[in-house]
Amino acid sequence: MSGIIAQNSGRHTGLVKAGSSAGVWNLIKTYTASSDSDLSFVEGTDDVDFTAYDEFVFKFINIHPSGSGDTGAQFSFNFSVDTGSNYNVAKTTTWFEASHRENDQGGVLTYNTSRDLAQGTGFLQLSDNFDSHANDYNLGGYMQLFGPSNTTFVKNFMAVVNFTNSDYSYNAYIAGYGNTTSAVDAVQFKFSTGDIDAGTISLYGIS
Repeated sequence: MSGIIAQNSGRHTGLVKAGSSAGVWNLIKTYTASSDSDLSFVEGTDDVDFTAYDEFVFKFINIHPSGSGDTGAQFSFNFSVDTGSNYNVAKTTTWFEASHRENDQGGVLTYNTSRDLAQGTGFLQLSDNFDSHANDYNLGGYMQLFGPSNTTFVKNFMAVVNFTNSDYSYNAYIAGYGNTTSAVDAVQFKFSTGDIDAGTISLYGIS
């Protein structure tokens, strides 16, 4: 994104002023979880319209696994091309993460082949396993989705998340494409086991 460094009384403030071509974030819908099995954004429901923009952003805030779920829960998502009747779009993806522990150990950067997909139709992980549902374990981040209503090209997406688990901070970068030229008209987020105990997901259209 183009921009210039803002100045104050001749000094640099460190802030970046958006250029004239920068996108406007238009809030479409926010869902707040309360022990929900999933949070689903479906075309034609609650003002969700995946045809209104060419780029969308989902923001994840304080996503927390349910205390009733087993350990090993992974936050994940999938696409639908039939307004949520099935979430099974084939995806080819990449997945790498950095991690660092509170005691200053374990600082590593890893490409994780066990979490990427090669034409997989299942839900794609956006986190490692939560080995506990402790109150201070949660996830935050965002996912960008490009051209979901386009019927010529596949559907590119990128996600960046940070999650706390077992006194580690994990920063994951996930990207790929939904291998369909059909319009994506629903996106569902859930944990692989148990419910979403708390947290919000907001959907924005970028104009």
